[in-house]
Amino acid sequence: MRYLSIPFAVLAAGACLTMSTPAGATSTPVSAPAVVDGYQVVTLPNANVPNFQRRTALCPAGKRVIGGGAEAQGNEAVLVGSFPTPTGNGWIGLGRQPGNATVGISVFAICANA
Repeated sequence: MRYLSIPFAVLAAGACLTMSTPAGATSTPVSAPAVVDGYQVVTLPNANVPNFQRRTALCPAGKRVIGGGAEAQGNEAVLVGSFPTPTGNGWIGLGRQPGNATVGISVFAICANA
């Protein structure tokens, strides 16, 4: 078996890490709007649910999910999944907690106007 060795650096407090474009590659700056139209974070606060039960934070009508996340809470809790809904209108989170029938799950959907 072969292992890939990747060099790394340790930065002192306050140091700045800069990235450079490799030889032969090109880099094009991308400007983004300063504000996302209709930006809103929808939070589904922690609740204990059965292991592997999905919890879904939905965006309000007229908005689409542009990101999100989830958190599993409890002793030895494991976040099993964190992903957008198939329709793109929310975010799903699910987890498990070995040795327990339930797990605490919080879900966050980052929404914007469609």
